[in-house]
Amino acid sequence: MDDSGSTVPRRQLGRYLKEIREDAHITVSAAARELEWSTPRIWRYETGQVSMHPNDVEAMCRVYGASRETIETMRALARETKAHGWWHSYGEAVEDWFKLYVGLEAAATKIRKYEADLIPGLLQTVEYMRELIAIDQPGLSEIDRQAKVDVRLRRQRLLARAIPKAPLLDLVLSEAVLRRPLRDRSAMVRQLDSLVVNGRRHNIRLRVLPLDAGLSRWASTGTFTMLDFPTEVREPEPTTIYMDGPCGAVYLDKAHEIQIYEDAWRSLVERALDVEESRELITAIAKEMTHGT
Repeated sequence: MDDSGSTVPRRQLGRYLKEIREDAHITVSAAARELEWSTPRIWRYETGQVSMHPNDVEAMCRVYGASRETIETMRALARETKAHGWWHSYGEAVEDWFKLYVGLEAAATKIRKYEADLIPGLLQTVEYMRELIAIDQPGLSEIDRQAKVDVRLRRQRLLARAIPKAPLLDLVLSEAVLRRPLRDRSAMVRQLDSLVVNGRRHNIRLRVLPLDAGLSRWASTGTFTMLDFPTEVREPEPTTIYMDGPCGAVYLDKAHEIQIYEDAWRSLVERALDVEESRELITAIAKEMTHGT
């Protein structure tokens, strides 16, 4: 079963409902009053953060004056949003705001990521994960730590997926990420070696932004991820920009927002080393660390 099933229909349904409401010239607050709901509830539906019961969808559509045909289409889409992806079985090991991202990641055909601070989760070794989790959440029990490791390892499977075809991971890493060691330097060397090995896989393109590359355009964005989705479907998902932190996440998919990050990505790629040069630099840094241990 395709793990992405629950997220993309949710996002599409939310966008449709927002369009129907706006076409009817009804504000969120007016819709909330009519439905006797809170405005955040409607916002959560329209941004695809939660699944919807078909009856709630119908109630919204009736307030917006939608046709019977539109209502039936929206109800059908709502039923699709009920499918649960694998990440739901991990409970609290996956924060609620991150579940949406995991579903989108599983649905993407291409994942473009600029990482300014850390080895990205999709390419972390278990040793790297464990140290990162221990530093971020020192009070976690060993069981909870292992659950977080298991989630990350499960996410990594999508890069080796056969059906649907595994996405392309197009990665630009700041050189600073490679030079920031773990407490166990030998474990960091193994992480760098793993990057070199993974960088040879057919669906992974790994480039390094050297420290002397200078400022890139929109450098203030910091770390970000761009998710691209299948384009051969009738209602394609827009490219989605994702950024997160310890307290939550931001999702951007408006045309002007996408354009800014496309410009930022292009600027990063122009300044980054090519794949071969990047591999050589990672190998050289690993040797430096080996001799420094």
